Amino acid sequence: MLRIPRFAVVLGSVLVLGALLLASSATGRSQAKPSNVQEPFISSKIAVVVGAKLIGDRGKWDGSGTLTYAYQWLRCNNNAINCKSINGAHETTYTIVKADQGNTLRFQVTAKNSEGSTTAMSNATGEVPSKTNAPAEISPPTISGSAVVGQRLTATNGTWQGTDPISYSYSWQTCNAAVTSCSATGKTDQTYTVAASDVGRRVRVRVTAKNSAGSSSGLSDTTDVVASGGGGGGGGGGGNAVNVKDVGPAGERLTVDKVVFNPNPVTSRSVPIRVTITVKDTKGRLVQGALVFIRSTPIVTSTPTDAPTGADGTVSYSIQPRSDFPIKNGFSVQFFVKAYRSGDPTLSGISGTRLVQVATHKP
Repeated sequence: MLRIPRFAVVLGSVLVLGALLLASSATGRSQAKPSNVQEPFISSKIAVVVGAKLIGDRGKWDGSGTLTYAYQWLRCNNNAINCKSINGAHETTYTIVKADQGNTLRFQVTAKNSEGSTTAMSNATGEVPSKTNAPAEISPPTISGSAVVGQRLTATNGTWQGTDPISYSYSWQTCNAAVTSCSATGKTDQTYTVAASDVGRRVRVRVTAKNSAGSSSGLSDTTDVVASGGGGGGGGGGGNAVNVKDVGPAGERLTVDKVVFNPNPVTSRSVPIRVTITVKDTKGRLVQGALVFIRSTPIVTSTPTDAPTGADGTVSYSIQPRSDFPIKNGFSVQFFVKAYRSGDPTLSGISGTRLVQVATHKP
């Protein structure tokens, strides 16, 4: 085996560094204006009522040199669009006032350096209720399922405060990819089957909570951009996808191939965690129609309703950390994941399981 002298490695590194410096000086300054790595979020997990104090987190940013930040709280309509700046609300905290009733609130951050500036904003709070003891959102609704034509999405209610009993109704919406325009689909069940007309758009659900004192609504985060279900496997599968009903005759089983958490690490209990799970069989083929169960161990997050993988072999869930979710440096939360076929016996069949974990970090 050829061994390269250490001094040669060092010399090579110096030459490479010199070339990079020359290239940099030839092209001028790098155009590394701020880029948002993790979007801003509202970190206070409290009911959105008049008098409540919200705390905004700027998220995470990259960019050259020193970054400076400017903050602005926004008042938006109950669809979380048509937002307007609130006069004087330029701190990381904001106390909800009576003028906010019937509206939602967002936290906007502008990061700036010598190369320019970039603006990003948080997801919206729930609608600030207009009446005392009417339902007030504590944590938002979530959606489980895969954003693929023909797949079924399932909504959760979120967490609400107010006089019991509270009832819930649903209105599914589709939005453009930038989520600057959204419209109701007319579907009002707790589940929604993704339509061909949704391709290229995002889906979300609006949940209205109602009790004897009044009603208010909250919005889930949007799904990924909807993909067509006719891709024959997608996801890098090279057209080698198989339906779950066709797995097993030759002894194949399901495997939980990949689990991706976003954000990772988790730095807040207020921001839902997006989990994307890829299922294959033991021949390495992507599997469509496999049901996926995921639960934190111990249970410190919401547990989504089992949903099937799409034509790309994946399913995505939005799960909400609970108040006892540990936010600690050097810590991880473990999840149990199971892929299975509907109708198979619990202790047999073709199911596959996996233990995974997501890191946490204290801001």
